[in-house]
Amino acid sequence: MSSLPALPYADWSDSKDTLHLFLQIIGKIRLKTHPKLNHWWHVTLYPHVRGLTTGRIPYEGTGFEILFDMIDHKVIISRNDGRQESFEAAGCTVADFYDALLSRLEALGITVKIVAVPYDNKSTRPFAEDAARRPYDKAAISDFWRALCAIASSFEVYRAHFVGKQSPVQLYWHSFDLVVTRFSGRAHQLEGGTQSDREAYSHQAISVGFWPGDDSFPEAAFYGYAYPEPTGMNTVPLKPDAAFWAEKNGGALGILKYEDIRHARTPSRSILSFLQSLYEGAAIKSGWPIEELKHAHL
Repeated sequence: MSSLPALPYADWSDSKDTLHLFLQIIGKIRLKTHPKLNHWWHVTLYPHVRGLTTGRIPYEGTGFEILFDMIDHKVIISRNDGRQESFEAAGCTVADFYDALLSRLEALGITVKIVAVPYDNKSTRPFAEDAARRPYDKAAISDFWRALCAIASSFEVYRAHFVGKQSPVQLYWHSFDLVVTRFSGRAHQLEGGTQSDREAYSHQAISVGFWPGDDSFPEAAFYGYAYPEPTGMNTVPLKPDAAFWAEKNGGALGILKYEDIRHARTPSRSILSFLQSLYEGAAIKSGWPIEELKHAHL
């Protein structure tokens, strides 16, 4: 039996879309209330032992946290003073979820106004108006969380081998991917794009991640890329053998399908071999000081 749960896209894609919209609402609250950080790190969510969390958000001299519990399928809002509010997520419409979350924040004395429409999502309906009943498969969503936990653990091990600037292991709620990004320390400002793009891509970076699939690529997979992309990026040898290079938005994207390593004897080792092979190859091509950025005391 695999240590990783099956994540067949076709079986849970509708529930994934529901979860994605719920997490966008939570993410927009973090975006609005957390002090701004470089590369938009203030907007992300983090793996938690029971689901996904905002982590502690400073608020008027105190702080609060929103936890989406993916075992019991409820949202728990906690304040530093011990007060807590919660509600059941399963069975909510997007409008129900939005109202329940904002009203419980208000009950805790937390007032937040967000741009209450989905961001870069196939749904464009304002949250408060989206009253359609949506699928919410508890078992599938719990399986996704179980996969995230295992993958996040591998990402943390990968992260430990680097002493330079790097991101936390974090989930971007707009694109719905779990990411860790390493930086060379050299500035390289993106030309063009939006202001948020230019803030995200201000320095040389190699980013790896995991996403559960979408309609354009309907299966879960790991990925990686370099910014700026060095010449010959798609010639870098990737491990394990199932990994390959694809083209996305005119650039090279390394891909390892989740299902291709799910039944490996040690899936975590396969994940790490992919991450490390992509990083080392991209860093060499980009002229990064690899030895200087390596953790010397592991």
